[in-house]
Amino acid sequence: MLYYLFEYLQSVYDFPGAGLFQYISFRAAMAVITSLLVSLVFGGKIIELIQRKQISEEVRSLGLIGEEQKQGTPTMGGLIILAAILIPTLLFTKLDNIYIITMIVSTVWLGVIGFIDDYIKVFKKDKEGLAGRFKVLGQIGLGIIVGLIMVFHSDIVVKDEVSFSSDTEVFDSVNLAKKSSKTTTPFLKNNEFDYQILTDWVGESAKDYTWILFILIVVIIITAVSNGANMTDGLDGLATGTSAIIGGTLALFAYVSGNIIAADYLNIMYIPDTGELVIYMAAFVGACVGFMWYNSYPAQVFMGDTGSLALGGIIAVVSILIRKELLIPVLCGIFLVENLSVIMQVGYFKYTKKKFGEGKRIFKMAPLHHHYQKLGMNESKIVTRFWIVGIMLAVITVVTLKLR
Repeated sequence: MLYYLFEYLQSVYDFPGAGLFQYISFRAAMAVITSLLVSLVFGGKIIELIQRKQISEEVRSLGLIGEEQKQGTPTMGGLIILAAILIPTLLFTKLDNIYIITMIVSTVWLGVIGFIDDYIKVFKKDKEGLAGRFKVLGQIGLGIIVGLIMVFHSDIVVKDEVSFSSDTEVFDSVNLAKKSSKTTTPFLKNNEFDYQILTDWVGESAKDYTWILFILIVVIIITAVSNGANMTDGLDGLATGTSAIIGGTLALFAYVSGNIIAADYLNIMYIPDTGELVIYMAAFVGACVGFMWYNSYPAQVFMGDTGSLALGGIIAVVSILIRKELLIPVLCGIFLVENLSVIMQVGYFKYTKKKFGEGKRIFKMAPLHHHYQKLGMNESKIVTRFWIVGIMLAVITVVTLKLR
């Protein structure tokens, strides 16, 4: 909203300083500052309200060190994160931008699903919360919406190649902006993958239905990453810190994808208007860092599913919008490993129980962070080491822009 206000002041009154709002870098900086202020100023008040209402989730006894300290800790702190993302987004982005509209819808959508889950756990005293099938249905619904927007909305286009004339200082597209089924792939020479390849074997006519396959892939990605973030939310500051690292990396990708000079230099597809996502992701990172003020060990508040489902879903949707979804296994490696540890643990237990009559486990406990707790490692050390791994994965992901 402030963008439009200062644009009006600049054009009509030539208001001093109003032109700063034309710069993505300035608005991104303001988004970070605002999200931090929202988290720090209003976060404490929200926590006080939650405590007064005795909104806390009973922590199940898992026999872990320090577990008793977490009993009675307020939950649903994800409301702080959502507010710290949405308020700067509404203030500093172009609200008619389809990418921003998509992110606002995604944030609210997943936040509502998580809130319902937390509400059932806290107020209905049901430890299981919202049934898993309803969570998945909600994630599938969002995946279908995002996929349809990507496929059919006229403002979502790419320019495969860009040429630059230093004499005229004018950019020209080798190919005009167009709808495309291409995405970015790591380590390949042309750095691109066309989803149409997956339907070529069926026949030429199958290309017209590639969008159906694409939407299916979008659904799988959003569901997997959202649940991965939810699995990772088991130690104080683990999910928020990891998400902040990933969010900063995606902000960089959004910037180079939406900047015609950077896209030309890196020889990647130029995606018009994705620069606004830099501002959104700046707010996202600020919200995560601000929430850690209260969520770092020992946590004063848990984010609950209100926050964790939204964080993972946001990361997935932004990755899809800037066509970097195939980088998720590297960039979101922490989420992936946490998910896989649960799948492996459950699968191996069921297999050994069926074959030998007694279930066996690969890890002492899953998700993986609990395995290290069972080994006697301090919670803060586990979180810090996971952050370090997350930073390493983020650096590797950035390097893929040039390493082909």
